[in-house]
Amino acid sequence: MAALVGRRVLLQAFRGHAADRDSVCRLGTVCYRPRFCGLGSKEPEMSALAWTRASMRHYSSDSKDDLRVRYLDGEDAGIVVVGLNRPKAKNAISKNLVKMMYDAVEDIKKNNKVRSVILCSVVPGIFCAGADLKERAKMHQSEVGPFVSKARALITELGNLPMPIIAAIDGAALGGGLEMALACDIRIAGMITNSAKMGLVETKLAIIPGAGGTQRLPRAVGVSLAKELIFAAKVIDGVEACRLGLVNHSVEQNESGDAAYVRALELAREINPQGPIAVRMAKLAINQGMEVDLSTGLAIEEACYSQVIPTKDRLEGLAAFREKRRPLYKGE
Repeated sequence: MAALVGRRVLLQAFRGHAADRDSVCRLGTVCYRPRFCGLGSKEPEMSALAWTRASMRHYSSDSKDDLRVRYLDGEDAGIVVVGLNRPKAKNAISKNLVKMMYDAVEDIKKNNKVRSVILCSVVPGIFCAGADLKERAKMHQSEVGPFVSKARALITELGNLPMPIIAAIDGAALGGGLEMALACDIRIAGMITNSAKMGLVETKLAIIPGAGGTQRLPRAVGVSLAKELIFAAKVIDGVEACRLGLVNHSVEQNESGDAAYVRALELAREINPQGPIAVRMAKLAINQGMEVDLSTGLAIEEACYSQVIPTKDRLEGLAAFREKRRPLYKGE
């Protein structure tokens, strides 16, 4: 059953309507409504994720195809799926990927119709292996610091998106890959039984996490445990990550290899019907409130609450409650 769900939801996420199949767009610096190549009515028995991956392999060497962004429509309108796609490099973070993610984040930030974002991978068995060490080895020492700063700033911008961001971790998330997931509001991991696949492993290379890991991991799992994980470069699986509070959910992997994505989409669909301005204000209040004392945090909550009082959505919520119907929020 899980595999069938996976086939359906990934197919929805990575293709346009049948009439749009010829309007294929490979992501360049900015692409507002990109669609995925090769997904149509052929071979319906193949899992959606497998079909998506197979169709992308032809373009895996094209730097313009390192990131795949899909704005869902229909009942899932408001959900954006951001897919990492560097199969030969295990989705390692390169200069080009950083640039493309910046463009995608800026595009999403400006779109008031976006209600949630899913960050995932379209490469089998890998979320993100961290920094592209082959590219890093070719950098002059003077280039390393500025590049890490850009990657850190990107991940901060990702975390600062006003709407909820869900990381679907179907595979290894190491170093910068885990730092990217840590910047998301919610993390879901597929159970990986063959080996541990999640960790900040930079000390193995005689460096430290440089894209927020030393700050976000302690906030997720506690200071002492974060120190143990970082000092010893430990890697853990999805089950252990859930036990430690590193991820919200650990789900049994399905035949399609996209169980975390399936659960992430289910969660995004739970968020979608709620008042979008309220959700954004709730995120802002939580994020800012966690950085200050309780008294200041309550003041932040009050300020965020004041933003929802004059909205049409609030009146719609009251009217829907009174009329015993489902509210129809417009983000106004």
